[in-house]
Amino acid sequence: MRLNGPAARVGISNANLSYLKTGKVRAVRFSTLDTICGALKCRSGDLLEYVEAEQSGDGPKSSG
Repeated sequence: MRLNGPAARVGISNANLSYLKTGKVRAVRFSTLDTICGALKCRSGDLLEYVEAEQSGDGPKSSG
């Protein structure tokens, strides 16, 4: 699917939709996700996938 149509229906730029598509964003507003789901007639779970973060030392530290 090309990004032009969905981007116009959702009201975001092709570049931002491309970043979402390729996973190059760290966050997305619920309102944006809701609008995307409405335009594509899907559920958020159809678009999102949980991926375990790599250990990098940037996250919370345990005190154990």
